[in-house]
Amino acid sequence: QLQLVESGGGLVQPGGSLRLSCAASGFTLNYYNIGWFRQAPGKEREGVSYISGSDDSTDYADSVKGRFTISRDNGKNTVYLHMNKMKPEDTAVYYCAARWGPGYSAYVDEYDLWGRGTQVTVST
Repeated sequence: QLQLVESGGGLVQPGGSLRLSCAASGFTLNYYNIGWFRQAPGKEREGVSYISGSDDSTDYADSVKGRFTISRDNGKNTVYLHMNKMKPEDTAVYYCAARWGPGYSAYVDEYDLWGRGTQVTVST
């Protein structure tokens, strides 16, 4: 069974850091394009960061550029989202998703497999 499982969420103070993990089972994650998305209460799900399955190129939403970093550990079949200098507006449920088609995408509808999400709360 193909599955993505996120972990690493929690409560962090403004300015703090967290590392989210997205572990795959049933398939080899490094061949596929992976995206991290987030959804705050009452808001649409939005793209945060992406990594290509072909050349490991990456991209970021403007709101997280310079603060978040996406990376991949092929040996652990896991993609990470390193989040630094966190802000209250980063509070959301964070999801990872896999896209079978070519290239990564910022569009939710273009991803084929989703995890169940992990809650991130940035607050004092």
